[in-house]
Amino acid sequence: MSLIIVDPRSRVPIYEQLIKRVKSLIYSGELKADDPMPSVRSLASELAINPNTIQRAYAALEAEGVIYSLPARGSFVSDNTQRVIDARKNELIDKLANLLKELKELGCDEAEVKVVMDLAWRDRQ
Repeated sequence: MSLIIVDPRSRVPIYEQLIKRVKSLIYSGELKADDPMPSVRSLASELAINPNTIQRAYAALEAEGVIYSLPARGSFVSDNTQRVIDARKNELIDKLANLLKELKELGCDEAEVKVVMDLAWRDRQ
């Protein structure tokens, strides 16, 4: 699965990059419920990283309910994908609310913020 990539030069640990990338693929809809995950061995070989690193990321994803494992069959994307997406949306909304409060404290007016938000939203589409 060439959709999963890591940057070995990043200061972010590889297992954390893997976790973030899998979640990102779920957010974008590229990974859906019950899609198979690459095997630990094949992904480790493809990315040229230690299989224990993949296993650590998969274990963390499984603990969060993002993926599930079946003995002798492998790992699959959980049907909890909407819960994962909703949790991320809530996290980002909280961050946005805190940023808006800080902008207000710095004297930014509502019209300024709306212009920036409109521009950012349009860039996204």
